[in-house]
Amino acid sequence: MLGKLRKSVAKLPFHESNLALKQVKCDACIEENGVCKCDNGGIEGMVMTEDAADQQARSGNSSFLHAVLNMSGMLIGLGQLSTPYALENGGWGSVFLLVGLGFICTYTSHVLGKCLDKNPKSESFADIGENAFGRKGRVLTATFIYIEIFMALVSYTISLHDNLITVLSGTQIKLPGVPNLRTSQLITVVAVLIALPSLWLRDLSSVSFLSSGGILMSLVIFISVVCTAAFGSVEANHSIPFLHVKNIPAISGLYIYSYAGHFVFPNLYKAMKDPSKFTKVSIVSFAACTLLYTALAFLGAKMFGPEVNPQITLSLPRHHFITKIALWATVLTPMSKYALEFAPFAIQLENNLPDSLSSRMKLIIRGFVGSILLLVILSLALSVPYFEHVLSLTGSLVSVCICMTFPSAFYIKLSWPHISKPVLILNLFLIAFGSILGVLGTISSAKMLIKTLLRAHST
Repeated sequence: MLGKLRKSVAKLPFHESNLALKQVKCDACIEENGVCKCDNGGIEGMVMTEDAADQQARSGNSSFLHAVLNMSGMLIGLGQLSTPYALENGGWGSVFLLVGLGFICTYTSHVLGKCLDKNPKSESFADIGENAFGRKGRVLTATFIYIEIFMALVSYTISLHDNLITVLSGTQIKLPGVPNLRTSQLITVVAVLIALPSLWLRDLSSVSFLSSGGILMSLVIFISVVCTAAFGSVEANHSIPFLHVKNIPAISGLYIYSYAGHFVFPNLYKAMKDPSKFTKVSIVSFAACTLLYTALAFLGAKMFGPEVNPQITLSLPRHHFITKIALWATVLTPMSKYALEFAPFAIQLENNLPDSLSSRMKLIIRGFVGSILLLVILSLALSVPYFEHVLSLTGSLVSVCICMTFPSAFYIKLSWPHISKPVLILNLFLIAFGSILGVLGTISSAKMLIKTLLRAHST
């Protein structure tokens, strides 16, 4: 059943969804479009035998352009929506942080490729962690990946809530017996319940096509903003302050999240026909994304100024037809993500169940656990409906480790006997810089989230 995922994997829009499918089976099976017999253990995977690694290396046939599209699709996601808000609150000087993080994450993607060069048997991000730091390294990296997926799903659900109530503005729903639930919450509950049955599917190809338009959705959002400015509906005449230093820690999490995709890059590397071009793929992909983020950030901030919404789609004029398309695209995307994001958890869960259980029982357990998890995510999203703070916290708490500190730490450990002094200093600096940015950003975004929650409950 997993052999059917190849086409959807190649086109998935957001880096989390790519992870969810790409980690389900090895790249050799993906490229051959066959049934996976590698017994991969979800995100953590299994260390491959030398013959299997050689077979996988031979089977990669992803071209340079295909790899660029894949990596760009992994990077562009929720972070794109928040770049205008981040620039407005950080000041136009914070664009240097946005661009600088793009350079840093390009480099850390490069060193991940070097880590894979040193051990061809490595198949996943967790494998690299184990090669560098043993079993503890695997457990730590897998834990951070799971946390990021969970927090990303919460952010997706918040985005679903915010955009859905905008699309269906004016709708009033009252449910007998639950008077405390507002219309917006009821609509979100209904939308999530509609997506809930997808968690019971083993064959994800029946829902994965919904995620194939991620890059298209990003272009629709960008075009919507450009058209709104070009045709005079909103004049881009707001001045952007130079720098708000006190806001930098919080917005750094939003910027970092925009570049978080590293934990699926090993899969992309293994699928390439010529892995030696992986660094060039990283440069082109991150450059394209950085240009998109920068252009959208300045355009959105100039158009809406201090009133810009943390999700740029919610700032666009609602009466425009293209705005409605962008809003519906943003609504449908989260609904298609739940089953795809849950895939790593589901595969790992099934692998850990006793072999004595029947296939039907395993499916029931998988679906039940997934349903409970999704309801927990829904409850959190409705309880903490503050997109910018949750996304910033995710970037500062988890993403900074996955896309900055971990790759540099892995590279230093695996290259220690031969690493040059300048390269060692550079990677130690990135570890220190990432750690400082992560700690300050986590504290700042957590404080803002708590203050917002207290303010909401006091009114």
